Amino acid sequence: MAVVSVRIERLAHAHDLPLPRYESDQAAGLDLLAAIDAEVALAPGAFALIPAGIRIALPAGHEAQIRPRSGLAAKHGVTVLNSPGTIDADYRGEIKVILINHGPAPFVVTRGLRIAQMVVAPVARAEWQECRTLPDSARGSGGFGSTGTGATP
Repeated sequence: MAVVSVRIERLAHAHDLPLPRYESDQAAGLDLLAAIDAEVALAPGAFALIPAGIRIALPAGHEAQIRPRSGLAAKHGVTVLNSPGTIDADYRGEIKVILINHGPAPFVVTRGLRIAQMVVAPVARAEWQECRTLPDSARGSGGFGSTGTGATP
């Protein structure tokens, strides 16, 4: 497993919260915590920007993806609205998570709640090579279910 060194700053309003951490030895995502002073109630269909209380400096050639926590989604219908959110290597602002409640009941975000996970990953940059036509492929222009929806025998 590759390890990348990332500088992190804990902001004043997160002084008592732990830094993001992996919850198991093989976990891909670090859990982000809600660095809020007062509870945030999300009615069904509502969304809110929840601060995580940290800033990071990713090395060039990397991004951090903000993804939902499966437990919040499965148990409450709460997920990350712009999933996955992308933190670019040159962003130095506070990391915040847009949570949305797709569930049938109100959901309350409390201080220190694990609200999302952050995955640090390498990125590739595209270099366009404009052409008149693209090479053919077996799939062609089929999309949106064109490869089927059932199990392959």
